[in-house]
Amino acid sequence: MRVFADSFYFLALLNINDPAHPRAVRFAGEPKLELITTRWALAEVADALCAPGLRERVVRFIDNLVAQPDVSISGKSDELFKRGFDLYRERSDKHWSLTDCISFVVMEREGVREALTGDRHFEQAGFVALLAQ
Repeated sequence: MRVFADSFYFLALLNINDPAHPRAVRFAGEPKLELITTRWALAEVADALCAPGLRERVVRFIDNLVAQPDVSISGKSDELFKRGFDLYRERSDKHWSLTDCISFVVMEREGVREALTGDRHFEQAGFVALLAQ
C-alpha cells in the first residue's frame, strides 16, 4: 500500500502523548506500507522538535527513515518547489501551507490518494486523511 506520510504522522509517531499516536503506530506496523514523503515534511518534523533534548532522537529517526528501502523522499528539484508554490499562489482562499501544497503536487504526480495525516487540508484538496477523526 503506497501512502503519503505527512509531518503529522511522523510527529504522532514520535510523541506518545499525541492523540493520534495509537493510530499512527498501527500504520507503522503495516509490513506492506510504502511511504512517500518530502524533504519539506521532514523539515517540519525537525523544526517542531528542535529543542536540544529532542534533536538527537529526531536525527536518528530521520536517518533511519532515509535508509529504509520502502520510503521515497521527494524534493530534490527546483521544479517541485515551483509547482508547489504555484498551487500555494493559486489557492489564496485556503489556509494551506507551502509544505502542504508541495505534498499535494507529489501525491498527484505519484498517483497517491491517501495520506497518513489528520490534517483536514488534505481532504480539502481531494485526498483521504487516514488519521483524521
